Order: sequence, then C-alpha cells, then structure tokens
Amino acid sequence: MTATMEKTTAAPSGLLNTWRNLRTPVRWMLYAFFAIFVLTIVQGLPFDDTERLTAGATASAMLRRAVPIMLAGLGGLVSERAGVVNIGLDGMMVLGTWFGAYGALEFGPWGGIVLGLIGGAIGGLIHAVATVSFGVDHIISGVAINIVSLPVARYLSDQIFTGYTGGSISQSPSVDATSKFSIPLLAGGFGGPDLLAEINDWDIPVLSNIADFSHGLFADVTWFTGLAYALVPAITWMLWRTRFGLRLRSCGEHPTAADSLGIDVYFYKYAAVMMSGGLAGVGGAYIAIEQSNIYKEGQVVGRGFIGLATVIFGNWRPAGTALGAALFGYIDALKLIDIEGSAIHAFLLVIVLCLSGVVVWAVTRKSKVDAVLAGVMATAFLTWYVLSDSIPSPFVKVAPYVIVLLVLVFASQRLRMPKADGLPWRKGDH
Repeated sequence: MTATMEKTTAAPSGLLNTWRNLRTPVRWMLYAFFAIFVLTIVQGLPFDDTERLTAGATASAMLRRAVPIMLAGLGGLVSERAGVVNIGLDGMMVLGTWFGAYGALEFGPWGGIVLGLIGGAIGGLIHAVATVSFGVDHIISGVAINIVSLPVARYLSDQIFTGYTGGSISQSPSVDATSKFSIPLLAGGFGGPDLLAEINDWDIPVLSNIADFSHGLFADVTWFTGLAYALVPAITWMLWRTRFGLRLRSCGEHPTAADSLGIDVYFYKYAAVMMSGGLAGVGGAYIAIEQSNIYKEGQVVGRGFIGLATVIFGNWRPAGTALGAALFGYIDALKLIDIEGSAIHAFLLVIVLCLSGVVVWAVTRKSKVDAVLAGVMATAFLTWYVLSDSIPSPFVKVAPYVIVLLVLVFASQRLRMPKADGLPWRKGDH
C-alpha cells in the first residue's frame, strides 16, 4: 500500500521536474502551441462565427501594437531593477514620439529611432537627477515629467513643425517607416519558399491555424519591429549574464551592500533610469514612425502606464514583460480587425477556460479561497458569454486591464519586486 502511494505521488513530481528541466525556448513554444490550440477550439464552436482569433492578420496587428508597450515595459523593468520606479514612462514616450518624428523627417527612419532614444533618455536623465541625486519621491517626479512633456512637445511643434508643409502645432508632416522583410523558408523571405503558407493551405485543424498565425508573425515585418523584439533577449542577457547587469540589480536589491563592495550605486541608478527613458523614447518613436507615419499630439494614450502594468504582470522579467505586452497587443488587434465584435465575444470563453485552469491549479495547491474566487469568476464570464451576442465597446477597451488584474489576484504570492524598489538611498545609509 505504501509503495503504491509513493508511486502515485512520485509521478506528478517527476512530470513537473521534466517540465522544469526543459529549455526555456522549448517551454515557450509549448505554451504558444497550447494557446493557439485553445483559440482554435474556441473559434471552431458553432456559437461564434469567427476565424479571427488565430488569423494571420490578427497576429500581424498584435506584433505591431505590442511593440510600444513592450519597449515601455522593458524600460520600466530596467529602472526598477536598479531600485527606481519610473512613473514618467508615458512622458518619455511623448518626447520619443516628437523627437522620433523630427529625426525621421530630417534624417530618415533610422535617424528618427536614434533621436527618439535621445529624447526619451533626456527625460530619464531629469528623472534620475530628481530621484537619485535630490531624493525627490519617485512618483512625484514621474508625474511631473508626464505633465511637462505634453506642453514641451507642443512648444517644439509650434517652433519647428509649423514651418513644414503639412505640419502644425499639433502634428508633423508624414514620415517614412523602415523597410519590411520576411523570414526565409518560413514566410517566403528573399524569394525562398513560403512553408507556413503551404501548411495553412493544407487546411488541417490546429496545425493550419498555427501556420496561419505564425505567418502573420514572420511575414512583412519591418526592421524596426525586428529590432524591438531582439531587445528582449538582449536585455535578459545584459541583466543576468553580465557584470554590469549584476551590479545594476544589486543596486535594486540592497544598495548599501553594493556600496560596501565598491559599486558606484549612483552611476548604476543613473545608467538604468537613462536606459529606461531611452527605451520608452524608442517606443514613442515606433508609434510615430511605424504605426502612424506621423507625430500627432496625444497619440501615446497611456501606453507608458500600460508598460508599467506589464512589468508587474511579467514578475520583473523581460520575457514575462513581453508576454504581457503581447496580451495587450492581441486584444488591441482584435478591436482593430473585428468590427462586428464576434471575436471579442468568443474571447470571453477563452477567459472562462483560463479561469477553469486556475481552479484546477488552486485545488492542487489546496488554496480554497483562490479556487472559489476563480470558480465564481468563471461562472460569471460563462453566463455573460451564453446570454450575450456581442461585447460592449467599453469592456473591449478595459479587457486587457481586467486580465492583468486577474493575473495579479491569483499570482500575487509568486510575484517578487526588487527589495529596494522605490526606496530613497544615500551613500552611507545603513
């Protein structure tokens, strides 16, 4: 009897260990496969006549809409890893949109990227001077930057853009985006075969859906977009595989201990906050150059704050931050291509399935409160799905925030922010 019980309890543990021993890229691929599988099942139900959940157009739109949020999130991540909360990301993105559009107008799109980075880094420098050198509360300094950035951009537009044809105090002339490319072999890049399109034509359930969705990710991607996503592994490597990253993270965990080891805490905090502003500025430049092909007042619409939400969603990790940005981008993409609202309505069922998974997870961990709470929410969303044919537009706008709140509710015990994040520090403090 005892041996049988030992075998029964050992099996899940062995399966869990096997899963944990898989390489991170393999696990992410399996996550993606499972996500598309769930979306395929949901959109195949007779209740919602839609195939947009896994359409290539949805994937392509998601890829573009997620970039500014992801860059802002990566900026907030770097800053908070050094112990400085950067609420001013939104204002730094505003500066990035203006400088990015001006740079693209004068020097081409790549010049716009560089100037957008510089514009955001200037905002980061101001935030670092206020918080690191003068000890101003991080929230107050960030809010001040958000408030000041809008009139600064308007003033610069009045001084410069009004002198161009098509420019005004609230917008720039149109600018050019970077060129596009497709991945060779997978999406027909450089004149090669288009493997994913061929698999999609086979019309095999799930497999063809995965191919169609992947084709949207790999075909006709701008170089600016590719550069943005390449920053995720680059920042991961920088923070966890370099001496610079180790010292930067130590300043966010225990700056006094770092100082005692001879680390220049002020330097690393300044570097992190300026990097944070630069990344947010590049995100702003992306909005002006790639998404809109024009600078227009008010086009950031709070993406910096959404970026901060993805930092928490991703547990202060670059890959998790990118995943959170993809979630926001996916919902945003559905809003763009789903005029009738059928895809958003079908997505309610996806939320129900996710909450059902949370119930199972909570039961295995003997967490009665989480299990009951997730069960009640799943029942509420299922009722909404059954009794409605479409989704009100206000809910569509707040859907990503609702999902992030759900993640925070059920994963709050697993989230861990840097210990000294947001705390003032002076050399010699103990």
